[in-house]
Amino acid sequence: MKKFFFAILCFLCVAGLSVYLFPAPILTPLANFLIADDSPENADAIVVLNTGMGIYERLREAANLYNQDYADKVIINGNRKNEILRELENMGLQPCCAWNEETIRILELLGVPRHAIISISAEDVYDTITEAKTIGPIILSLGLKKIIITTSKTHSARAIHIWKDLFKTQLSLISITAKDDRFSSTDWWHNGKDAKQILYEYGSWLFLFTRKLSNAN
Repeated sequence: MKKFFFAILCFLCVAGLSVYLFPAPILTPLANFLIADDSPENADAIVVLNTGMGIYERLREAANLYNQDYADKVIINGNRKNEILRELENMGLQPCCAWNEETIRILELLGVPRHAIISISAEDVYDTITEAKTIGPIILSLGLKKIIITTSKTHSARAIHIWKDLFKTQLSLISITAKDDRFSSTDWWHNGKDAKQILYEYGSWLFLFTRKLSNAN
């Protein structure tokens, strides 16, 4: 048993030293695994995911794709609520404006007319899976068959995996990352914000596969 733990310790020391001495060849692929960035194609709509970080970068990417005529509709979602917010609303809290108004105004500023924007209220969404399960069926009910999903770089591979898993034969899916997302796969370990995104995404992948295994059993 002692020899086993000693071998494990030696392996961890060698691995740690390798990462310290040669970070780029080891850590860059870890980041690239999380990124799914397809070539844009004509589609029925552009869907802006609204979980995690980077919503403004995603909106700009959606507007860029719209302005390049890859689709004539942009789909947004939001209006998240929890029990506390619902209690406050029952107490008389009045929102200052419609939940989607600011997002619509941003898209209008970026060249997307209001009539081209489809808003989906998704009050009970709390992660990428529930977002897809909530807005995916609505997209299908609108008769849309091919969509572009735009999201942050490190979120893209997991997001498109979830959507393809849920809508295998129903939707043709294209993943486009937000080009204004400043995440860099070649030196993310020097940036605390980027490192946090990497850790969060790998934790989310682990949770996703653990959940699949639990459901399979």
